[in-house]
Amino acid sequence: AAISGERLVSTLNSSQLEIETHLSLGATPRQAIAQYRKDAIKAGLIPTINTMMVVGLVTLPGIMTGQLLSGVPPLVATSYQMVIMFMLAFATLVTTLLVTTGICRQYFNQAGQLTTW
Repeated sequence: AAISGERLVSTLNSSQLEIETHLSLGATPRQAIAQYRKDAIKAGLIPTINTMMVVGLVTLPGIMTGQLLSGVPPLVATSYQMVIMFMLAFATLVTTLLVTTGICRQYFNQAGQLTTW
């Protein structure tokens, strides 16, 4: 979430003229910053996706290791670890969405005008 928040703030600060152009042409605040928000969300999810790619190949996570050492079949341990990784990815996605939504709201006033932050 920190990566996506930082990316969104820096992009919005550097793209104020483009955003104001979109607003002056009739776009809503949400439409004016939609692409910047999507890019920030993607950037925020990259570390989680990279972690999911290497689980089991490069590293063995704690719950999976503990289950394997206690005699649980590898497929059961792997399925539990997959569920945990998907829960972590979903939690990261929800947090990223909340952070970017909050930041976007800070950049516009009630009239839909861009404010400096």
